[in-house]
Amino acid sequence: MMAWHIRNSFSAFKHRNFRLFVTGQFISLIGFWMQNVGQSWLVYRLTHSPWYLGAISFCQQIPILLFAFAAGGIIDRSNRRKLVILTQSLALIQASILFWLTVTRQIQIGHLFFLAAFIGIVSSFDLPARQSFLIQMVGKEDLTNAIAINSSMFNAARMVGPAVAGIVIAKWGESICFFLNAITYVAVLVSLFLMKINRTEETVKKQSLGKDLAEGFRYIRETLPIRMLLQIVGMLGLAGFPLIVLLPVFADQVFHKGASGLGILTTAIGIGALCGALFLAGRRGLKGIGKIISISAFGFSCSLIFFGLSPFFWLSFASLCTTGLFMMTSTASINTAIQSMIPDVLRGRVMSLFTTMLIGTAPIGALIAGALAKYFGPQTTVVCMASVCLVAAFWFFRSLPQITTEARRLYLLQNPTAT
Repeated sequence: MMAWHIRNSFSAFKHRNFRLFVTGQFISLIGFWMQNVGQSWLVYRLTHSPWYLGAISFCQQIPILLFAFAAGGIIDRSNRRKLVILTQSLALIQASILFWLTVTRQIQIGHLFFLAAFIGIVSSFDLPARQSFLIQMVGKEDLTNAIAINSSMFNAARMVGPAVAGIVIAKWGESICFFLNAITYVAVLVSLFLMKINRTEETVKKQSLGKDLAEGFRYIRETLPIRMLLQIVGMLGLAGFPLIVLLPVFADQVFHKGASGLGILTTAIGIGALCGALFLAGRRGLKGIGKIISISAFGFSCSLIFFGLSPFFWLSFASLCTTGLFMMTSTASINTAIQSMIPDVLRGRVMSLFTTMLIGTAPIGALIAGALAKYFGPQTTVVCMASVCLVAAFWFFRSLPQITTEARRLYLLQNPTAT
């Protein structure tokens, strides 16, 4: 049984393209998390305002809400590898500009708003394109494992990047975080150029983009399991995940730990999320995944409430570990369930809406969180918004029996050899 679990945990690595992808992405994601922490600390250092933290996050993520679904129609009719090469190249340029402005001491809060909006537009194409690209690397049989490994890689980087960023910021300042992030994009670009993708897997669209988008929206609206999964991830994205933007306030004002404390708190989320991703890596099929999503949504909400109430730094560290674990198991399980049920021709559009609900709703939540924290404090804000997630988790639990049979039918339709 243990050997079976281990084989399942690494089955996607038999594909050369996926091995290249993981190598390049892991290096790049360490840089991404370093930049993420560096940018948060830079905003806080310049303004000492939780509102600005929420506002910058809003500018970075609102383009995903506005453009990601439309991007899905373009993704479904494009060469996905070339599209990801383009988006990663633009991200490299953004990190380079941020480094130059910071190291030359020209950086102002207006620059940060502009660069956040720019990378948000890039991400509205990049995130769903990468999600849709996974199946071209591994095929349907190993898609579930590839999603879990991709999540593991993301959160392993989330453990390393913030911890290194805290040290780098304390010794050399935020600009070095931005420089290292720019350098790491070279690794992912090299891995993408080395891939060999079967062009016959790409779909040529003959109808207009508007009809493509209408077709995708109609499919989601009429497919109950997909619609409900997108709704629960949207609620978590709106009321739960944006609370991470308040971590600089907790690190400085609540626990008085500075940049190193911010790195430690962010790393805690990564530790828990990595554990959750490794748990999911050994799973195959959809059996029991609805219960995992429901339990994870409850666990995420309760862990955040506990974090908001905790007066001690290391107790808060522990609660963020469990927050990260349940955050990963909920979102990765929803991702797996959706990708296992949808037809390939709609993958880009459906995954674009998944990205919209998960990340595109976060800017609204971040703006709300920043405003509430300004007037009521970060701890009260976390407890109140996490309580909204708890209500959403209860709603999904009550609705689960409605979608189980239909979800299995859709899964077998796309995976006819599954049992």
